[in-house]
Amino acid sequence: MAATRSASSAQLSDHARIWYSLKCAIASSSGFKSWKGELPTTEAESTPLDQLVRRYLRETLETLAY
Repeated sequence: MAATRSASSAQLSDHARIWYSLKCAIASSSGFKSWKGELPTTEAESTPLDQLVRRYLRETLETLAY
């Protein structure tokens, strides 16, 4: 069982690193910066980056689905 926990922990660590890299790349993109610039200043400043990136991705995918 210990090996299963280690593998699971390693996977979580890999996923966290991948998400961090993606989040940073997305946050530095011109599309994200433009989208964020359209938000109310208080919302853009008070919302954690993680939530902003997830919202940006969701809205972008919804737009592409049409």
